[in-house]
Amino acid sequence: MANATLKLKMVPPTGERLLRFVGDRVRFSLRDADGKSLPDGWRGWLRTNLGRDAVLRREIIASRGGEKPLSGASWRDVPMRREGNEWAIELALTEVGYFKVKAYAVDERGWQVWPSGGDLGISVHPDSYRTANTIYCAFTRLFGETKTAFSTADRQLEAQVKQLDKRGYAVIPPSGKLRDLVKVLPHIIDTLGCRILHLLPINPTPTTNARFGRYGSPYAGLDLTAIDPALVEFDRRTTAVEQFGELAYAVHAAGARLFLDLVVNHTGWSSTLHEHHPEWFLRQPDGAFVSPGAWGVTWEDLVELDTRETALWDELAAAFLTWCRRGVHGFRCDAGYKVPLPVWQHIAAHVREEFPETLFLLEGLGGGWNETEALLTEGGMQWAYSELFQEISGREVAGYLDHAHKQSRRVGLLAHYSETHDNDRLAKKGRASRSDA
Repeated sequence: MANATLKLKMVPPTGERLLRFVGDRVRFSLRDADGKSLPDGWRGWLRTNLGRDAVLRREIIASRGGEKPLSGASWRDVPMRREGNEWAIELALTEVGYFKVKAYAVDERGWQVWPSGGDLGISVHPDSYRTANTIYCAFTRLFGETKTAFSTADRQLEAQVKQLDKRGYAVIPPSGKLRDLVKVLPHIIDTLGCRILHLLPINPTPTTNARFGRYGSPYAGLDLTAIDPALVEFDRRTTAVEQFGELAYAVHAAGARLFLDLVVNHTGWSSTLHEHHPEWFLRQPDGAFVSPGAWGVTWEDLVELDTRETALWDELAAAFLTWCRRGVHGFRCDAGYKVPLPVWQHIAAHVREEFPETLFLLEGLGGGWNETEALLTEGGMQWAYSELFQEISGREVAGYLDHAHKQSRRVGLLAHYSETHDNDRLAKKGRASRSDA
């Protein structure tokens, strides 16, 4: 049988993607596409970087997005065994990460014969995230004394505040605290059954020039590792970080996990990075700093980071690691689709050197599916925002769920949030407000 006419078939198929978990086993096989045995003297091999995540991480970090080419040192050839008409091997998945696999044959002359198609990609997620991933999203500011109030409107107070606004004062109302969240954890975890507490950003915000609400937007962070003083109690015994540690400890003790919103596409205007490293931010041709935007809206209280500056990558990775050391298990990566894939590879590789089971949740609502799939695989992320909450009719919901179920099995879970800060509240789309009611 001539090599040129022999067609090989690999199972799982070449060019496909699989999602598996640490502890799973995957069987790989290679055979003639017609079901016949490979010729005598031939052998099957599996080329892969499975089990070589430590080497792969070091390569990614050293590469810095292509400044230094990847050496390919993470790849290895594993001999397969003949089983009837095919060559096969079963491997255990022991590490979190994204890996590639392709089987090939070596003929009696030592020549390699490959099946057509690209590498098989395997996303391996932490075993602890197989099931029961119900998320409770908490905006800490709202967990104060007024949390259960029927209405917080106070016309007299509002009139006084408006007068102060006219005179240039920044009026900041009382805020819920991290300790208020600790008090409601039994309800969130035990009563509601949520296993993940996701905190919206808790960094300080530019309240004196706020553009969104009196507190300022939580997505206009001034320091990636600092905690907004409004979210902590003054008691002369603890720091803000220690009070965050109280929340992290309580979440852990209840058997749940803690996620944090972290923004690395932009900062608030006059942030720590903005002041100390203005060269890390994008500017217009006239020298003005760039403010990001989406859906026709420009967020003027934000300044966009220039991720072409590779020195910035280490700063961002260090911020993620700081929060991991404070007890955070995973991150919602705001506007993650705007951050180039090599940056996420660099961040994920650094974080997994110390915390291999850290989970990255991509907020990719403004990007296309191709970008999302790339970040969920090559980019080192595991989950992405679902867009189910943007679908209204039964047909739209059914169609989107077909897509979500398929992709969640291939590349990573699409997490269904009931609503987000980027959309109107679902209550506005209820039966009473719809024109076709």
